[in-house]
Amino acid sequence: MTASLTDIAKRAGVSVKTVSGALHGGSARMSIETRQRIKGIAEELGYVTNLAARSMRQGWMPLIGVVADDLITSPFATEIIRGLDGAARASDMAVFAMTLSGRRDVASVLEEVRRFRPRAIAYAAMYHKTVPLPEEFADTVGVMINCREANDRVTSLVPDEVGAAQEITGYLIDAGRRNIVFINLPGLLAGELREAGFRRAMTDAGLDSACARVLPAVRRAVYSDRAPSLVLSHVTELMDGPNPPDAILCGNDRVAMEVYAALRRVGAQIPDDVAVASFDNQVDIASRLDPPLTTMALPHRAMGRQAADILLAGDAAPGEVRKLPFQLVERASV
Repeated sequence: MTASLTDIAKRAGVSVKTVSGALHGGSARMSIETRQRIKGIAEELGYVTNLAARSMRQGWMPLIGVVADDLITSPFATEIIRGLDGAARASDMAVFAMTLSGRRDVASVLEEVRRFRPRAIAYAAMYHKTVPLPEEFADTVGVMINCREANDRVTSLVPDEVGAAQEITGYLIDAGRRNIVFINLPGLLAGELREAGFRRAMTDAGLDSACARVLPAVRRAVYSDRAPSLVLSHVTELMDGPNPPDAILCGNDRVAMEVYAALRRVGAQIPDDVAVASFDNQVDIASRLDPPLTTMALPHRAMGRQAADILLAGDAAPGEVRKLPFQLVERASV
């Protein structure tokens, strides 16, 4: 005969609700020791979750659904999903994702996710941006990951772009660099916020606007990897000009890779002539450049972990925007 939650509760000397919370990620609060003891008893008694019966009883399956806004095409998708999945599995939950891209609109994807009756739903974006959710779905999404709901109706986890730019710019200044050019990502919220942090750090250091030049990485109004690059022409003009920079801050690691190539073409040495720093820590790029690239690592895995905690606890303030810090990864380019 299959053991029941009641059997486990009697053996453990706790309530059925506490057992359910320990095994299924319910709302009951308990110590780690109690949770582990209940799981041990359940394993000893051979308890097996009846997912169909549980879904009928609770109204949800042990799943976290993710609306992936072009996320799967991002090199950082694995970090967000890994952080989310790791925290979810600790509560015996599983994660599944449905992609929002092309002709599929937000409402239809959210409706499709809801058909699986998940415990909670997250919305995760490929890059930091503002997302207008349809009014009728504002209460459906429990947390926004790497993006912010346009009307601040949903708890959001976003990278602290301004703080990261201030930190990396301050790092360059502390290394003795004073004439810093920022080749930024036009048309993106991340680029706008990073520029604000860059300028704030330069001002705080007493460096005037002539020492804080900002240039677009591409010819188009909105940055993309496929847009015509301006990096080579910028670097050539800067290094041939009367006031060449002693540091170049790049909007992301891809831009930094282009800056490396452009500096080599004009005969400049990194970091002796020009220090280079960046954002994202796309490891396949940053660690393989010569010299390896100093960059600010995005907090994607931390965002995934925090998202799971918020969804399973269900006690976050609606509309709260949490800014997660980047991590400075020091390498040999500064």
